Amino acid sequence: MIKYGTGEPFIKPTGIRFKEGQDSNIRLPKVAIGVFSRYLFNDIIEKFKCREVGSIKNANFEKNVYILNYKDKHFTFFMAGVGAPIIAADIEELRAQGVEKFIIFGNCGVLDSNIKDCSIVIPNLAYRDEGTSYHYAEASDTIELNPKYQDEFIDLIKKYDFDYTIGATWTTDAFYRETVDKIEYFKNLNVKTVEMEGATIAAVCKKLGIDYFTFYYAGDNLDSVEWDERSLSGLVNIDKKKEVAIIALEFAIILNELN
Repeated sequence: MIKYGTGEPFIKPTGIRFKEGQDSNIRLPKVAIGVFSRYLFNDIIEKFKCREVGSIKNANFEKNVYILNYKDKHFTFFMAGVGAPIIAADIEELRAQGVEKFIIFGNCGVLDSNIKDCSIVIPNLAYRDEGTSYHYAEASDTIELNPKYQDEFIDLIKKYDFDYTIGATWTTDAFYRETVDKIEYFKNLNVKTVEMEGATIAAVCKKLGIDYFTFYYAGDNLDSVEWDERSLSGLVNIDKKKEVAIIALEFAIILNELN
């Protein structure tokens, strides 16, 4: 059983590690965009004006953090950590450096074969089947997702004529234990997707008192007799995924103006 602690953390985030020669007193742009796909991450770095300012340090690797210029607006840009503990650390460290809002997006598995490949899924509830969220929020089966900005996001994706689905997600930290019985269990609860970070993003941001929006583009299909990989591989259907990335950038402009 995980015990939820209400006290102050013993180890506190200190922010990013700045590049040599970079002013370490700067505050990052208040809106951060995090993407789980390294292919979309690299495509954005190559396509738009991005200035590397530092990195998020982990025990055995570092992830570069950029200031992204998109349509003359500046945003924090990073490759979001896959898995609950890593994305929690990303949010903690970037928030310590001045980020106030997060947009985090990437691939998910679907539990409903009617959800089209690479269409957008907006999670509104997460079933907590990982450990990290329980250190940021008291124990419960579910946690609300995306309490703000859903209407604004839907208005945006309609302009791009994207198919979308709204529904619950299953957040797990053991993807090789997505067993047949568990898949059926969550399908019977009308859960639409499975992923590894949603519940944690919600719990961490709520605990820290910061705003966020997280969404997915549909990937592998678990609503089948055998696992259907569909576009799970990063380069499959990449042009459609790049369109999703543009939607995330456009949404950052909207969030930059909203309270």
